[in-house]
Order: sequence, then structure tokens, then C-alpha cells
Amino acid sequence: MHLQIPPYDQGKLVRVVRGKVIDVVVDVRVGSPNYGKWLSVELSEENKNIFWVPPGFAHGFLTLEDKTDFLYKVTGEYSPQNEVGIRWDDPALGIPWKTWLSDSEFIVSQRDQVTPFFADFKSPFVY
Repeated sequence: MHLQIPPYDQGKLVRVVRGKVIDVVVDVRVGSPNYGKWLSVELSEENKNIFWVPPGFAHGFLTLEDKTDFLYKVTGEYSPQNEVGIRWDDPALGIPWKTWLSDSEFIVSQRDQVTPFFADFKSPFVY
């Protein structure tokens, strides 16, 4: 689950042009009534849905088909030194990844294996 911190924060418009994903966001805006809550949406080549991820939300996804391709339209440039994240599998968040793809082993980047748990994440975003 990734996002960029201010002043390099980004909004993202996300669409899948091939394949299928479950796209997930977590509200990390301190003081928000939805702080720490997540929302998911299925994006696919067939349904042609687009999903807006505003600044202040961590973003992650689970591909459900091989050879899945995304298109992102972002409000600012990518700034790797200002990118932060939270653990995708944090039990405190309760995101049910395995219900979406129960019989597979997840391929998780090295970077995503070492991001902090939500309770340890110091969010710079305020509602």
C-alpha cells in the first residue's frame, strides 16, 4: 500500500486495460471518520471501470489474471524519495486479500515486505 507524502502527494486515476485486479485504498488522513478503513473495487478490461485515488489514501492492488496492464493518470510526478507505504497484510486493517485469490501464493516485492504496520505509520495527512 503506497502513497507519496506532501508536498509530493498525488491523486491517481486508475484503469485496467488488460486483465483484472482488485484495487484497494486505505484512508490515512488523521481525523477522518474513515481513518484506517479500506475500500476495494474490481477493475477489469471488461467492466472498464475507472477508480480515483485521492491524496491521503494508500493504494495497492491484487492482480487476478496474468498479463494485467494498468493505466495511471497522476496529478504529480513520481518522487521515489517521498514514497511511503503501509503493510499490505496488516491484520489491523483486515483487508481480505486471500478471499479474492485464496489458492495462490502472493508475489510481494521486497519493498512491500518491509513497510511499517498501520499503527506505526506516521501520516502527514490531516482530514
